[in-house]
Amino acid sequence: MNATGLDVFDKTQQTTNIWLDEIMDEIGPDRQVAWHVLGAVLHALRDRMQPDLAAHLGSQLPILVRGAFYDQYQPSKAPERCGRSTSFWPRSRRSWNLPVRSIPRMHSGSCPRCSPITSEKDRCTRSGNPCQAR
Repeated sequence: MNATGLDVFDKTQQTTNIWLDEIMDEIGPDRQVAWHVLGAVLHALRDRMQPDLAAHLGSQLPILVRGAFYDQYQPSKAPERCGRSTSFWPRSRRSWNLPVRSIPRMHSGSCPRCSPITSEKDRCTRSGNPCQAR
């Protein structure tokens, strides 16, 4: 028998757990922290999008994650203006409301071989070349 008795809930729970596991692989084993990080990044993305694009993205998220995505959303205030694309990660990290030591240091992902969320200690290890991240 399924955990919840409804396939749609079991599927969203399974998908959300996969996403959280991938985040925990990057930032550490605390599931609560991973959930807050996911929410903070989704909010930062959402707040920089036009409302119709945010709705399109939200419709494709698992139900549990969709709830986090829309939490405290005010479409009348979107999109938020930001000066530079490099301001995304610092704003996201500030909104995690975690002690600084528990937040991994991220670089901008300016190297084409690096993920935007690659930690500084792991950056460009695949290419063998140091990236030009600031």
